Amino acid sequence: MVKLGISCYTNPAMKKQKAFIFKCTGCGHEEPKWLGRCPECGEWNTLIETPVSSGQGGSRSPGRSAPPQSYPLSSVDPQEGTRIGSGIGELDRVLGGGIMKRSAILVGGEPGIGKSTLLLQAAASAETRGRVLYVSGEESAGQVRMRADRLGLKGDNIEICCTGRLSEIETILEAVKPVIIMVDSAQTLHSDEAGPAPGTVNQMKYCSWELISWVKEHDAALFLVAHVTKEGLISGPKTLEHMVDTVLYFEGAASNEGDSRFLRATKNRFGSVDEIGIFVMGERGLSPVADPSLLFLVQREGGLPPGTVTAAVLEGSRTLLVEIQALAVPAKGAMSRVFSDRIDSARVSRVAATLEKHLNLRLSDHDLYVNVAGGIRIAEVGVELALAMALYSARTGLPLPSDAAIAGELSLAGEIRPVRRLPGRIKTARSLGFEQFLGPIDRQESGETGGLNAVGDLKSAIKALFG
Repeated sequence: MVKLGISCYTNPAMKKQKAFIFKCTGCGHEEPKWLGRCPECGEWNTLIETPVSSGQGGSRSPGRSAPPQSYPLSSVDPQEGTRIGSGIGELDRVLGGGIMKRSAILVGGEPGIGKSTLLLQAAASAETRGRVLYVSGEESAGQVRMRADRLGLKGDNIEICCTGRLSEIETILEAVKPVIIMVDSAQTLHSDEAGPAPGTVNQMKYCSWELISWVKEHDAALFLVAHVTKEGLISGPKTLEHMVDTVLYFEGAASNEGDSRFLRATKNRFGSVDEIGIFVMGERGLSPVADPSLLFLVQREGGLPPGTVTAAVLEGSRTLLVEIQALAVPAKGAMSRVFSDRIDSARVSRVAATLEKHLNLRLSDHDLYVNVAGGIRIAEVGVELALAMALYSARTGLPLPSDAAIAGELSLAGEIRPVRRLPGRIKTARSLGFEQFLGPIDRQESGETGGLNAVGDLKSAIKALFG
């Protein structure tokens, strides 16, 4: 009887003869398989089959053994800087126009905020013909499929891998050659070379660096999901944020209450960090908000209550109209306090001190509460004049006109300073039905500023609004 099987004896000489790599004749870059185009120098048909010497046989990444090469910047292919559309307009806005090739993106957020949903939707709608690899170390393949079915996503171009072991992920990467890689999450990655337990500082740094190095060499893009601490910062080593190209924070309105979701960039090597992505979480997942101003404005039949004002603020390249709400009540203790989590409490204290100095409006013996409708955080200086008017209205009990929008920076001397893109703010306010616009005097701003009630100081602003 003859049995078919694999021979236990292998001729070492034959094995050595079969060991070969493909080396670029232009830059010396090495690849384990033949590629039509060298990923290092961009030249076509330059990878030549080359035997591997005995000293190179144990190298895990043969491409790294090549000597460093320099070449003129003018010889770099401009196509290397092209972006891949994610299919989600708000995500592309925050990233600077799309997913940059050879980039690593870190996405952090509180549990249940929608990080995995955002990545799964981006994986399904990515504008690429290549494969998208979704690596899940926290959920099974069945759980990911159930979420995709619930969201109505088609996963024809999505490859799924449910493991956190780095060696297994690297094997799949070499086999699939994905264009986009989604890893959920960085805390579940582990390698035997970095220690026995996953989630440690060494594990996160080592595994993340290996994946980042892979996408840099293979013209791909990497998304890393990261957990956050109770302070809202990404957990793990701070080095991880320096290793990646972009750091995104996904947050909800009013401490994860409500359906609004905001995507911000705190670091972006390929775009601005001023842009914000606005979503609404529903039964079909995350939906981009077409008109963000309608999300933050409260519709009322009558006039505005005291302490409420509409502010025109900038978030990146667009103008948002948000409702600022202020409340002033007598202090319950010896010292007054400021309660504000959507606007920096130090800014609220500074505006209140300016009001008290220049208008003789006593606020130091009152507790001040400030809120922004919709739960969005406002950091732009153009909100200061609207904040001052809201505090004045709350303290005096006088309501502001419901058809007035306000924007301006407030100095410590009580002056109203110019703000960026004032004509765009006025245009947005007009389109939403606001007939009055209170703002600073700006003779250098070019554009249509008709309908602007320009004021130069606090007293003029109070007289223009309250008479």
